[in-house]
Parts: sequence; C-alpha cells; structure tokens
Amino acid sequence: MKQDKKTQIEFANIGYATKEMKEVASIEGVPLENVMQGIASGSIVIPYNRKHKALKQACGVGKGLRTKVNANLGTSSLHCSIAQELKKLEICVKYCADTIMDLSTGGDIKKIRKELLNNCPLPFGSVPIYEAGVNAYKNSGSVTKMSKEEIFKIIEEQAKEGVDFMTLHCGITKEIAEYLNKNKRLMGVVSRGGAFLIEWMKCNEEENPLYAGFDRILEIARTYDVTISLGDGLRPGCLADATDASQIKELVILGELRSRAKEQNVQIIIEGPGHMPMDQIQGNIMLEKELTNGAPFYVLGPLVTDIAPGYDHITL
Repeated sequence: MKQDKKTQIEFANIGYATKEMKEVASIEGVPLENVMQGIASGSIVIPYNRKHKALKQACGVGKGLRTKVNANLGTSSLHCSIAQELKKLEICVKYCADTIMDLSTGGDIKKIRKELLNNCPLPFGSVPIYEAGVNAYKNSGSVTKMSKEEIFKIIEEQAKEGVDFMTLHCGITKEIAEYLNKNKRLMGVVSRGGAFLIEWMKCNEEENPLYAGFDRILEIARTYDVTISLGDGLRPGCLADATDASQIKELVILGELRSRAKEQNVQIIIEGPGHMPMDQIQGNIMLEKELTNGAPFYVLGPLVTDIAPGYDHITL
C-alpha cells in the first residue's frame, strides 16, 4: 500500500501500520498497537511531512511516549548567517534534540529555511506568520499590511518545501482581542505571532485570517500530512497574568479547532501555558487535556518566575 495517499491518522483508522508508526514504537519501546491507537485518537502525533527528504527517522510526540526536546534556532534582523544556522543545526543534532524549529526573522528567510531543511534529519518546524510579517514590513513598512492571500501562500509554500510542523496562531479571534483590550494584562501579549495578528485585526477590522480560513489550512496540512501546532498567542507573560480569562478563552477555541482538525484527519499539537505560579501548573495541564481531548501539549514553559529575562528560551 502506498503511503503518500493518506495521513498518519487515516492509516491508523484503517488499521494499517506505517513505517513511521513502526519506527516510533521501536524507538519508544511501546507496543505498536498503542502508537496506532494514540494516532487514531489524536493523543499522539508523528510530524513527518512526506516532502521532507532529509528526514531520517520518525519521532512520536504524545501520551505514553518520552517527553521530547525541541531546539529553536534562527536569524534576526540584527544578525544573519546561514553558515551559523547550519552550525547550530549540527550542534542540535549532535546533542540529541528531538525536533528543530526555525524562528528566523532576518535575511532571506525562505533561503535559510530551505538550507536548514535540506540538512535537517529531524522533524522540522516553522512559524509561517513570521515570514509573512517580515515580508509585509519590508515591502510596505508594517506587519499590518500582510495580505490574507500572502499568508496562505506562505503556509502552502512551506508545506511543499517539507516543513513537518507549523505553529499557527489560529485561536486568537477578533472577539477575544476586543475582550483583552478591555481587560488589561500586566504584560499584555508576549507572543510575537499573537501580537502580529492582534495588531492586524485592529488595523484591518477583520477576523484573524488563520481562524477564519482554518478549513483552508486543514486542506493544506492534510495534503502533506503537516502537523499543526496550535499557537498560544495569549500565553501569560508574567505570573500576574497566569490562567486569566483571555488565556482560557483561547484554549477553549483551540480545543474546538482540534476537533475540526481531527475530523479532517490532520494531526494537532496544542501550545501553552507560559508564565504561571507553581501551584497552577497541574491545574493548567489538566484543563488543557480536558478542553483538547488529550492532544499532545507543546509546553512553552511553564515559567515559574518573573525574576529573569522575559524570554522563554533564556529563562528556561
């Protein structure tokens, strides 16, 4: 049976064990049936874009499997070197990172991503809204000038290139943005992608295109079996904002989107939960599992201190 016609979820649903499922079961030391059941239910994902030619081995994420370590790399507007990014990638692979994510915002982002993809043997992730925002800023002077068509074009281009998983901030709606504006936080919105989209909605007086066009995203993801990592655009940026209504409202929507994705056989990860006191961690994890029906959780944090630089990758 050819594996380029169905997604991992579709294969699991018909009881067919793919090469990737078998690899995950072997690596994790768990029964193949557990992996297949997890994928079918959505509690396990295997980020494995069939276009990522350099990908050497499948990686399972989710219930009953090892906690995975994702390594972020990428350029900025202040410093950009493809050679250095490739060196970072080499170090990440050497020291056994499980997945790689390119967060580049400087230089020729598309060229950088292609070079990394061509040399990356691990599942590879991206944040398409970064490229869309940077392009809009370069061409028109503001991220609010992103066109909806350009956003979806970039998502599809990255899928075609072989990106295995994408952070997409689909859960921030115009209604939540207006609510957030009336119910001020101490630290506001600390997610870069979330901030891009909230400002875009405010200036264009339109719904978040990633929410309004979610069916279009699912169609792209299903075509290449890209795993969608639903971004937590409203994760709290300090302890005082932890578990506030805005964070929970977004999580509820992410749970609804996860259900829609599963109906279309698209793999989903949920991101969260940001800064929070230690005594709120367990409750947040339980709430995430309840609202998203057990989807894998991509934890950005939780960061349990404010006495540190306000950057996830440093404070962790």
